Amino acid sequence: MTKKALRSTILLPVFLPAVFIILLLVIGTSSNPELAGKAFSIALTWITETFGWFYMLSVAIFLVFIVSVAASSWGNIKLGPDHSEPQYSFAEWFAMLFSAGYGVALLYFGVAEPVLHYASPPSGAAETVNAAKQAMQIAFFHWGFHIWAIYGIVGLVLAYFAFRHGLPLSIRSALYPLIGDRIYGPIGHAVDIFAILGTLFGIATTLGLSVTQINAGLHYLWPSIPINTTVQISAIAIITAAATLSVVAGMDKGVKRLSILNMTLAISLMMFVFFIGPSIHILESFLQNTGSYLSGIVERTFNLQAYSRSDWIGNWTLFIFGWTIAWAPFVGMFIAKISRGRTIRQFVVGVMLVPTIFTFLWFSIFGDTALNLIMNEGLDTLITDVQANHAVALFQLFEVLPWSFFISLLTVFLIITFFVTSSDSGSLVIDSLASGGNANTPAWQRVFWAVLEGAVAAALLLAGGLSALQTMTIASALPFAIIMLIATVGLWRALVIEGHRDTSLQAHTLNGRNLNLSHWKRRLAAMIDYPNKSKVHNFIDQVVTKAMKEVQAELKSRQWHAEVVFDADLCRAHLTVLRHEHMDFVYDIRLTEHAMPSFVHSELKPETDNTETYCRAEVYLRRGGLSYDIFGYSEDDIVKDILDQFENYLHFLDNSPGELPWDMTEHDEMLNTDK
Repeated sequence: MTKKALRSTILLPVFLPAVFIILLLVIGTSSNPELAGKAFSIALTWITETFGWFYMLSVAIFLVFIVSVAASSWGNIKLGPDHSEPQYSFAEWFAMLFSAGYGVALLYFGVAEPVLHYASPPSGAAETVNAAKQAMQIAFFHWGFHIWAIYGIVGLVLAYFAFRHGLPLSIRSALYPLIGDRIYGPIGHAVDIFAILGTLFGIATTLGLSVTQINAGLHYLWPSIPINTTVQISAIAIITAAATLSVVAGMDKGVKRLSILNMTLAISLMMFVFFIGPSIHILESFLQNTGSYLSGIVERTFNLQAYSRSDWIGNWTLFIFGWTIAWAPFVGMFIAKISRGRTIRQFVVGVMLVPTIFTFLWFSIFGDTALNLIMNEGLDTLITDVQANHAVALFQLFEVLPWSFFISLLTVFLIITFFVTSSDSGSLVIDSLASGGNANTPAWQRVFWAVLEGAVAAALLLAGGLSALQTMTIASALPFAIIMLIATVGLWRALVIEGHRDTSLQAHTLNGRNLNLSHWKRRLAAMIDYPNKSKVHNFIDQVVTKAMKEVQAELKSRQWHAEVVFDADLCRAHLTVLRHEHMDFVYDIRLTEHAMPSFVHSELKPETDNTETYCRAEVYLRRGGLSYDIFGYSEDDIVKDILDQFENYLHFLDNSPGELPWDMTEHDEMLNTDK
């Protein structure tokens, strides 16, 4: 084995406390499962009664904030330099965020939750038409906009600071606008430790739910296989081994391929039930329940059953929201990793609207099909079976559908692939957190976390099953909910300053559009000329560089430090005015290649063997490309453009509200070198 394969990127102040706490829990629960189970039950009751209001208020704040940001002018800001493009197609992007987000949850709760709420609603008579309506509306509420707002706020914060400002892709980066470089000290370490614990317990909950459903499916297919913790822990061991293979393969080879397979299988399963089941009723109920959800979203968001206190809200709403908050570091960071180059508005719409619509369709197809069988087909035994074991709900539904054995076998396989996707993507994220945001970690570290996830899930199952999983999920979510609120304030502060900067620049000049070229003929030529690479290269080398050096010399005479660099290989001229107290001013001209417009006449095309492309000399500032071309400008015109942009820069510094919360000089170097 090579030294490179054995190298470590571990950040010890984060890694050691996190592992110590996790191992302490595993050893404690394994040594006395009965006592641990009682302690978990008491803790769950105390947390839900004491902090239930805080969870609900926090989730409401996340939803309102992320929708407001997307609807504002901030929605146009890119998660990366202004010229960056998305790394993944929309289909690949959605498949990955869906598989990592909650694919397992839909399979587990898609039938079970509507049936259980129908049989035992939080209010009103059970097993009535009103109970059926209420059951579907509750399911929509639990798995709709709110949970994706939680995932989205973490993903947005991380993607913005990592790709827009070059900070580490780690939860600690969200606090940079508030505490600056102290994120690299004890405060940042503590934030990442809480993120690791929340992520690991959230994944353990998912793995616990998964194996109980896998066990139920295997028992349905082969009755000789019993339903017990031995089978479930064996399943954890086997599938964790499969997850290690995927985690070694990495993001593109492992996670992306499995995610696309998951989506294909899930949609196929959904379409099968839709066409076999009561299709018209499903469509009608989908529309009606969506309307009811939207009309009652505010009331349900703040409903804590204050006048009719029961265990229902802790066992359902607070558990699901707490589970989502615990998972938010993992899912949020994973979504951030795959969202570079999208605008904030694209990110929010993609992360919230598309998965929510898919979720509503899923619950309408599976949940309403089950309720229709109970209410109109007399399948009352489904209620009894689901109440006895939530995990059997989906397989009991398949029992009355054609090809039940084949569909059940496909479902077990789908649960396993979702399990593997959650485990390996979770391991990638936890490993990155334990390495201070380092994304290039050795394989053995990722394998370590995958194995530890399985061990924690097994220990919690032994210590009390679903109750223990619920307790650790809600408990680990409490500190991270506080961190998320602080991070939301940090993002708001950063966006206010960026918005102020853009407003001041737009009010001062129009990014070069107001240039007065020395001669109108030169301006016309610049508009309709389509030069080849050689012409643009010479222009940047000779004209642009000379103009930059003239500005540099004048600044030097006035005791301002400026540098001019020309990179002949990249054909890039770079002027930097160094300001130690603030971010540096950067004016960058790059050669860019573009497809020839279809309206160009053949006689106007550049004289080159490749007549399908032409080149431009485009202006780039620190935040990315400005999408205008200066090819054909005279030296005086270029000097004027430099001074216009420099004046914009000074205007922003002069009019910024107080001292800037951070100096992005070091972090933005990544953006300046982005291709």
